[in-house]
Amino acid sequence: MKVPTELIQDRYWRGTLHLFSKQSKLQQHFTTKYFDVAECTIDSTGLKRISKSWSPSERFMLALALHMYNDFNKVNMSDMDLLDDQNKNLVFEALRLRFS
Repeated sequence: MKVPTELIQDRYWRGTLHLFSKQSKLQQHFTTKYFDVAECTIDSTGLKRISKSWSPSERFMLALALHMYNDFNKVNMSDMDLLDDQNKNLVFEALRLRFS
């Protein structure tokens, strides 16, 4: 998917885009079915619906990605304990992108 430069540089989108482009489960759903980059929207409801059968760690990654995009989407940071080292590193990178 071609993402406009202004979204890549936007602090609310940077961390979200990072997680969706780097995390294997999220990558599978980084499509125009859920992302409308021209309108700057994400189908959060649709992503949450399909994630019901995912593992708890995959649901955490989705929750965090959606929270960084819009804080209306809540995340429990204690669930980060579920992650392996690779996914924890992705989270730290995404948080740096969002808050730096």
